Amino acid sequence: MEADEVTIREQNFHSQVREYTICFLLFAVLYIVSYFIITRYKRKADEQEDEDAIVNRISLFLSTFTLAVSAGAVLLLPFSIISNEILLSFPQNYYIQWLNGSLIHGLWNLASLFSNLCLFVLMPFAFFFLESEGFAGLKKGIRARILETLVMLVLLALLILGIVWVASALIDNDAASMESLYDLWEFYLPYLYSCISLMGCLLLLLCTPVGLSRMFTVMGQLLVKPTILEDLDEQMYIITLEEEAIQRKLNGVSSTVEYQTVELERELEKVKSKKTNLERRKKASAWERNLVYPAVMILLLIKTSFSVLLVALNILYLLVDETAMPKGSGGPGIGNASLSTFGFVGAALEIILIFYLMVSSVVGFYSLRFFENFTPRKDDTTMTKIIGNCVSILVLSSALPVMSRTLGITRFDLLGDFGRFNWLGNFYIVLSYNLLFAIMTTLCLVRKFTSAVREELLKALGNTA
Repeated sequence: MEADEVTIREQNFHSQVREYTICFLLFAVLYIVSYFIITRYKRKADEQEDEDAIVNRISLFLSTFTLAVSAGAVLLLPFSIISNEILLSFPQNYYIQWLNGSLIHGLWNLASLFSNLCLFVLMPFAFFFLESEGFAGLKKGIRARILETLVMLVLLALLILGIVWVASALIDNDAASMESLYDLWEFYLPYLYSCISLMGCLLLLLCTPVGLSRMFTVMGQLLVKPTILEDLDEQMYIITLEEEAIQRKLNGVSSTVEYQTVELERELEKVKSKKTNLERRKKASAWERNLVYPAVMILLLIKTSFSVLLVALNILYLLVDETAMPKGSGGPGIGNASLSTFGFVGAALEIILIFYLMVSSVVGFYSLRFFENFTPRKDDTTMTKIIGNCVSILVLSSALPVMSRTLGITRFDLLGDFGRFNWLGNFYIVLSYNLLFAIMTTLCLVRKFTSAVREELLKALGNTA
């Protein structure tokens, strides 16, 4: 008996070591990719060799860590779905023994833990540390800035916890909830993260429909459109004349008239951009112009329509079946049963839709007027703006698994703290969320595809008047 217990203990130890090693390797890859992404956009002028350089470097590492956690949160649900199908297809395969339910649950718990850590500790620390100068009367330096940052973090924590305490007491004022309010770890932080998750899902509800309609414009800018009834040579000739005319004006303007010079330089950049696009369209092959563009547009329309169809079906399921609720459905577990009607093919379609929704939400986020100036620019983004972008991406990515399950894009159960949010068990909130998503996406698509017709009608009415 003792020998068996020792063997079991050794197996558990080796299993835990293997799981932590896999998690570390996966996170290391995400961290390296995130570092290259941030350094691509970070302003090069921020690279000094003094105290500010150390502060910038620390903020850069914390932002990279946050972006890596965001990427992990995005990959969490697709990785779990594909792992479930692999375990079903090859249950006894020796080479995939490392892929098990314990690893999947561990990844979900780590994603939840690191999301909380980044959102409530690391990103506020990076922002306050970047903006700090040290208290008056103290010797300037890194220690003084760290002290000021820690004091600001404590004050911010007290403020946020006080607001959440008052809000939760007003919403649920019974004795049990009042006692649980004093339990910081078991109630306070999960409740706060539940509120942040709800805000993230509401932000996704606002961004994703806008992004789904905006995706057609973005892909239209990246691809070469068909040349129907267009003379590219004539357009190239006209744009070349415009460029030469602006260049002559720019050469003739006095250097003392600064505002005129700036305006002409902007016009010149726009004309050069148009010329580059025309040259690209002219060099593109007939296959790229006449086949790739229509195929991509049709594919986007199919994916968007399929997403709306799944949400509509989920609304019907919510009305007739309690297990359609995202909380407390009690699934069969990892590797026991396929959660898709069409097996591996259905799981692949779910993963494609989840990534499509995430990309659309990011596109929609930066398309909103309130966040237009928030868009990062290559080699010209300050660390403060990078921190803000990392926080925004973290909130969106952390809410993505919850949104995907709430909308019925996938039937995979939310694991860890992701499945413990109180509002996921509220039927009216979940139903309203599905209805709003379907209605807003449909309206955005109708507005997108009828905008050209409306513009022509307005022009015709204007000419008639």
